[in-house]
Amino acid sequence: MNWADIGDALFGGVADYGAILALVQNSVWAGAVLGLVGGLIGVFVMQRDMAFAVHGISELSFAGAAAALLIGVDVVTGSIVGSVVAAAIIGGLGARARDRNSIIGVLMPFGLGLGILFLSLYDGRSANRFSLLTGQIVSVQSGQLGWLIAIGAFVLLGLLFIWRPLRFDSLDPQAAAARGVPTTAVSLAFMLLLGLIVAVAVHIIGALLVMALLVTPAAAAMKVASGPVSVPLLAAVFGVASAVGGILLAVMGTLPVSPYITTISFVIYLVCRVVGSRRGRVVRAVTAR
Repeated sequence: MNWADIGDALFGGVADYGAILALVQNSVWAGAVLGLVGGLIGVFVMQRDMAFAVHGISELSFAGAAAALLIGVDVVTGSIVGSVVAAAIIGGLGARARDRNSIIGVLMPFGLGLGILFLSLYDGRSANRFSLLTGQIVSVQSGQLGWLIAIGAFVLLGLLFIWRPLRFDSLDPQAAAARGVPTTAVSLAFMLLLGLIVAVAVHIIGALLVMALLVTPAAAAMKVASGPVSVPLLAAVFGVASAVGGILLAVMGTLPVSPYITTISFVIYLVCRVVGSRRGRVVRAVTAR
């Protein structure tokens, strides 16, 4: 491969950008919903130290999607089933961090192995297999878009409904339990909501890279903000910018959407880390005086 081939892969579709963009408008809307909800729920993922859980759920979501592809049913449905099962297992059995990480460590290779088995048995288009791992920009059909938006709206409403007890439980679980917060129910509800949004993320960005939208935007926001409102808002903005920006760039070439989304998300994180570090030095210097 020479530089001309690389340039064509990155920017070969610039001449037909408008026409191509019209074909992927469903993916743009789905990406915006995913970025918004993923950024918000990612704040609690970070606060509850559950980044590892996101990856564990995505592996079983991948297995469910691969099974659906094999038997010829809707891939989104299979992905949702796999995610919800994983979230229920992790949420129900992993009350403590050590237990949770052990369960995730067991589920991840199991889910990945099942997914690989199902894809090996699938004799359809190889592009369909590849998209489950890395995402596919044109994979969102009109019928699926409604489901993806409905899932995102359900997760957002559910998150808003349990926001206060979830935030209390995330920041100080012992105090929340002492004050009568149903921590077990809140944790399980959160895990189920997380499982649903992971299923959407797997369909857009692929099973291997879901943390780029469910962890990185929140991690970036926490580097430059600390307020209970500013952090979720920034995380949502960063999530939407990463998802939509990645899709808008991806339509110019022939590469999968995931490298663009992950790169934008990573660059945002690096910038926020530098800004947060400089701000911290300034604060320490002022305090020292």
